[in-house]
Amino acid sequence: MPDQSRSPRRTGLYPGTFDPVTNGHLDVIARAAQLVDRLVVGVAINAGKGPLFPLEERVELVRAEAAAIAARSGTQIDVVPFTGLLIGFARELGATMIVRGLRAVSDFDYEFQMAGMNHRLAPDVETVFLMASETNQFISSRFVKEIAQLGGDVSSFVPPLTLERTLARVQSRKDAAE
Repeated sequence: MPDQSRSPRRTGLYPGTFDPVTNGHLDVIARAAQLVDRLVVGVAINAGKGPLFPLEERVELVRAEAAAIAARSGTQIDVVPFTGLLIGFARELGATMIVRGLRAVSDFDYEFQMAGMNHRLAPDVETVFLMASETNQFISSRFVKEIAQLGGDVSSFVPPLTLERTLARVQSRKDAAE
């Protein structure tokens, strides 16, 4: 029997832009960590969305915020930037599972179509949908950015380090615009 203590047996991939990482994202990361031996959080470049944070800082924030989950769960959690086709990245990692978070029924149609396409491209890579917990179902990075830019309180939507960085980033953009 091969020694599996050196290499993870099940690798899952949770992709997203994480701009910024929210409590909803962390909820999905914590729950996905219970399903795999190794979870890779793939931070997409996705410049087309006009990110608040540069890629390197998004990776750093997700890494910092997910560290406690890794310690608590005992699951190896790696945070890696990526570009290109998701299935190509999954294959490169040896992932057998793509984790997608669902907040509402409206998310399902898009996610269902994407899962179907991914299955056609790689039938051996399963897509697993995790519903956001009740307290996080309404949180989205887009809303967090918008509320923060309009001066609203986002402290219950993001973890402390991300809150601090988000508010600083919003303020620096305001200062630059003046």
